[in-house]
Parts: sequence; C-alpha cells; structure tokens
Amino acid sequence: MKRLWIALGALAVTLAALALAMLLGSASFDFRRYTQHESRLRKVMREAPTVDRLTQGLQDEGTPLVAAPGDREEAARVAARLGGVKTTEVRAKTGRYAQTRVYQASDMLYFVYFDENGVMRDFTCVSR
Repeated sequence: MKRLWIALGALAVTLAALALAMLLGSASFDFRRYTQHESRLRKVMREAPTVDRLTQGLQDEGTPLVAAPGDREEAARVAARLGGVKTTEVRAKTGRYAQTRVYQASDMLYFVYFDENGVMRDFTCVSR
C-alpha cells in the first residue's frame, strides 16, 4: 500500500512539473512571437512607408491585406470583429488616424494606421 502512495505521489509531481514546463514554454513562445512581429513593424515604420508601398511590400512577403475600411465607422466595425483582446486599443487608434489597414501575417493580424497623407504612423498586433 505504501508503494502505491509513493508511485501516485511521484506521478502527481511529474505531471505538475510537466504542466508547468508546458505553461512556461507556451508563454515564452507567445512573448517571442509578439516581439518578433512588433519589431518587424517598428523597423518598417521607421521608413515611413505609404499605404500603397506597405501593402505591396507585405503582399510580396506573403502577408495579404484583409480589410481596408473606408471610414471610421467601418474601421470600428472591423476592430470589433477582428480586434480580439485588443479591440479597445484598436478602436482608439482608428479614431486617431485617417486610415486603417488590416493585414494577415500567419497567426497574427496587423492593424496599421496611416495619417491623412497615407504615411504609416502606428500599428497594433493582434493574435489570432
């Protein structure tokens, strides 16, 4: 009977350690994924691309345009539909900038904001 309790205790400790390792691995992966996408967009933003130039460049890399809302109301609807946990941030930024474009980069959505001259000014990455 004592061996059974020892075996069950060892199994419980092993499963707890495995669950912790999986949780930490998943969190690390998500952090790395977000930082890679954000650093990519920060680097692009330094070049101050226009809407057309950014759209073409991302398209050439396999990142298609998903949505191009024509006005702020439509941008708010797109934010509500695709913004996920960052809907509030996306809505605030769409209200601040003249144009918004949404691009699909594998498992991440890029909400990119442009000023009235069509120059990239900000972005938000949203996990899918």
